[in-house]
Amino acid sequence: MAIKDKVIVITGASSGIGEATAKLVAKNGAKVVLGARREGRLQEIVKDIEADGGQAAYSVTDVRNPDEVQALVDLAKSKFGGLDVIFNNAGIMPNSPISELRTKDWNDMVDINLKGVLNGVAAVMPTFTRQKHGQIITTSSVAGIKSFTGSGVYGATKFAVRNLMEVLRMESAQEGTNIRTVSLYPAAINTELLGSITDQKVANDMGEFYKQVGITPDAVARVVNFAIDQPESVNVNEFTIYPTKQA
Repeated sequence: MAIKDKVIVITGASSGIGEATAKLVAKNGAKVVLGARREGRLQEIVKDIEADGGQAAYSVTDVRNPDEVQALVDLAKSKFGGLDVIFNNAGIMPNSPISELRTKDWNDMVDINLKGVLNGVAAVMPTFTRQKHGQIITTSSVAGIKSFTGSGVYGATKFAVRNLMEVLRMESAQEGTNIRTVSLYPAAINTELLGSITDQKVANDMGEFYKQVGITPDAVARVVNFAIDQPESVNVNEFTIYPTKQA
C-alpha cells in the first residue's frame, strides 16, 4: 500500500509538524483525521485540505484523555472505513533547570509527551493486531537521543518514547502482527513548541537559537510522508531531522 487512500490519524494537528504533515499526506491522497485541543484551528485546516481536493475530518482531542484519543481513532474507522497509521505528534516543551522544581510542568510533560503516546498506542493496537498491519509514528526529539541542560524532564519523556517505539517494533516482529514503528528526532524546527517554555531565560535563549538555525515543519512532514509511503514489508524506523546549520 502506497500512501494514497491510507487512513491516517494525527494528534497535535492544529499547527506545526502536525498541520504540515496533514496537508502534505492529504495532498498525496491519504485520508486524514486530525486531533488537537483547538477546534477553530482544526476546522480551518480541514477546510484548507478539502479546498485542495483532499479528504479530512477532525475531533477535538486532549491526548491526556484516553477516551478522547479512542474517539479520534473510532472516527477514522467510521468516516473512512479503516485505519492504517497513527501519528502521535502532540507534545509540549516547558523546559527549565531541574533545580527550579517546576513540578507541574514535569507532570504535564509526562502526561502529554509520554502518556499521550501510550493512549494513542492503546487506541490503535486492537485494530492493528487484528488486521495484522499498521504503522505507529511518534515525535520524539533530538533530546530523546542526546542530553541537554535545561531539558532534563522533557528529554526523559522523549528518551522513554524512543524505547517504547523500539520495543513495540521488536514485539510486533516476534508476534507476527506486522506493526511498523517510526521514531522522529527533530532538532530546531520552527513550531509553537517554544511557546510552552515557562522559564524566561530558557525561552529567550532557545528563541534566539531557533531564529538563527530553525527550519520549517515541512521538513519533518516530508520524512513522515516518506515513511508511510514505504512498502508494508519495509520498516524505516528512526529519523533525525537537523537543520543543516545546526551543530
